[in-house]
Amino acid sequence: MKHVLALSTLYPNPVNPRFGTFVARSLEALAKRGDWRVTLVNPIGLPPLALGRYRPLADLPAVAEEGGVTVHRPHFTLIPRIGARRNAGAIARAVLPLVRRIHAETSIDVLDAQFFFPDGPAAAQIARETGLPLSIKARGSDISFWSEYDFARAQMLDAAQTATGLLAVSRDLAGQMAAMGMDGAKITVHYTGLDRDRFRPFGHTQLRAQLGRELDFAMPDNAPLLACVGALIERKGQGIAITALRDIPGARLILVGKGEDEARLRALAASEGVGDRVHFAGSIDHNLMPLILSAADVMVLPTVSEGLANAWVEALACGTPVVTSDVGGARELITCDTAGRLVERTPEAVAAGVNAVLNNPPPREVVAALTEHFSWDANAEALAAHYERLAGAD
Repeated sequence: MKHVLALSTLYPNPVNPRFGTFVARSLEALAKRGDWRVTLVNPIGLPPLALGRYRPLADLPAVAEEGGVTVHRPHFTLIPRIGARRNAGAIARAVLPLVRRIHAETSIDVLDAQFFFPDGPAAAQIARETGLPLSIKARGSDISFWSEYDFARAQMLDAAQTATGLLAVSRDLAGQMAAMGMDGAKITVHYTGLDRDRFRPFGHTQLRAQLGRELDFAMPDNAPLLACVGALIERKGQGIAITALRDIPGARLILVGKGEDEARLRALAASEGVGDRVHFAGSIDHNLMPLILSAADVMVLPTVSEGLANAWVEALACGTPVVTSDVGGARELITCDTAGRLVERTPEAVAAGVNAVLNNPPPREVVAALTEHFSWDANAEALAAHYERLAGAD
């Protein structure tokens, strides 16, 4: 059995169980195959005084077995808000002794970084110290957002040069990486997975009533229902979706997620006169997500940038068309009107796209069939093949 050690700053834990669940599902599916031992290092950033919201993170166990994956959570010193430039180095210094110890106990065949920043530069420093083959994965904002900062761009390009192989969650993102100056020959597209048992169309006639009671939000069967899934931050575009409600008669909108933009979005909904038609669901039990997406007529996400959003795939798998921006890998999913619409990031364009879907709704089973090639098993198979190539290149 070969051994991969993956580094991921975003990974679910008892304090933040929704952080990086897609990373956990991918690595758990790989571990389940039985041909790769999977060790995950989830560095926990703590300020010099771990008070307030940092206190529970400081108390997390240093090592745990989770879903067939051994998870280590070493601490590194974090300077909130201003420490991004030094985070990769701090992570590398904290993690390197642990990697050396694990490697001595159970030889590591491949070192892996699950995000390009800060994980990639940190893992590159460790790879140079240990001589291990290195894979780095790009997911979206780690490229589109951080590449705007000269220090992060330089660190990522240096890490890409060190890496043996690179992964991108969409063809579009692979193109962005190559345009930055990364070696295109190193880049493999690795699509996300999908829990097909959970994300599928649910046709229960009382589904909206059941959800309405669960969420305390009226969702009449005769009113259009929109779902928007993503952190409540400005670049996700929830404000555009809220304003678009003016031109979608009677529509209700459920916002799934939390974030710093919530107060502004609540004020916007009130000022636009649609406050009673918008529900802030916050972070929900993951078992509710397929029900919300199945109950919705459209999933709307007027985002600035994405790699390939898991929420797009999950909505389609539930039979729900997607109205989103023409960004990232959206064109790799929204390939026809059955899948939804690609629109400009304006309330008018979003409303027009949603109304076009509502006026000619495709059969849910046909929409769901568009995602038949997505599964965590397929994701793990492709990941194992990628790691095999890197281990063989050593």
